[in-house]
Amino acid sequence: MRRVNGTALIIAALVATLGAIAFPVWSYADRSGTGQANLAAGTVATRWGPLSAADRDLLVKVRLAGLWEIPAGQQAVERAPTEAVKEAGDHLIVGHTDLDKRVRAAAAQLGVELPNQPTEQQRGWLDELTAASGETYQRKFANLLRASHGKVFAVIAQVRDSTRNSLVRQLATDSNQTVLDHITMLESTGFVDFDGIANGAASTATASPTGPPPPSGATPPQPEPAGPSGDVSTTSRPSPAPPGEVNTGRPEPQM
Repeated sequence: MRRVNGTALIIAALVATLGAIAFPVWSYADRSGTGQANLAAGTVATRWGPLSAADRDLLVKVRLAGLWEIPAGQQAVERAPTEAVKEAGDHLIVGHTDLDKRVRAAAAQLGVELPNQPTEQQRGWLDELTAASGETYQRKFANLLRASHGKVFAVIAQVRDSTRNSLVRQLATDSNQTVLDHITMLESTGFVDFDGIANGAASTATASPTGPPPPSGATPPQPEPAGPSGDVSTTSRPSPAPPGEVNTGRPEPQM
C-alpha cells in the first residue's frame, strides 16, 4: 500500500511540474500587458474594419498637426523674408487644410472625438516663431517644422503598415504624401540643420548601427544591375516623381 501511494505521489508531482511549465506557454498570448492583449483591449469593431488605439492616435495626431502648422504656415507666408520659406508655408496651409477635411470626415464616420486646440508644446512652438524675426525666424521655422514632420512620418508609416481599418489606411496614405511634400519643401529652404536632426535621432537610439563597414578609400566593385530575367513586358512606370516634386493628387474626401 505504501508503494502504491508513493508511486501516485510521484506521478502527481510530475503532472504538476509539467502543468507549471506548460501554463506560461499556452497562456502567454492572452496575459495582460502583452502586445496581443493590448491590441485586443484597445480595438473596437467598425464597418471599415477593426479600429485600434494606434489608429485613433493617428487621427488625433493628424488633427493636431493641422491646428498648429496651418497658423505656422500662414505666419511664414505673411512674415518670411525669403520666397523659399514663404512657399514652404504655402504648402503647409494647403496640405493641412486638405488633411483636416479628410481626418474630420474619417473621425465622424468612426466616432472618434478630435481636439480643437493644439497641445501646450505646439502652442509653445508658435510662440517661439512669433517672438523671432529675420534669419532667426526662418531657421526656427524650418527646423521646428522639419523635426515635427520627421517624427510623425515614422508614426504614419507604422500605422499604414499595421492598420486593419480601410478608412485609417487611406488617411495614412494621404498623410504620408502630404508629410513628404512638406519635408521636401522645408528642406528646400536651405535652413534645415541636418546635423542636429541626426544627432537628435542618435541620442534616442538604443540599437547598434548595422550595415557595411565605413568606406576604406578604395573604389568598391560595381554591383550588378537588378532586374527581371529574360524578356518581360511591363506597362507601369516608376512611382517616385522627379527630384523635389511630390505628387499629392488624390480624390476628395467623402464627408
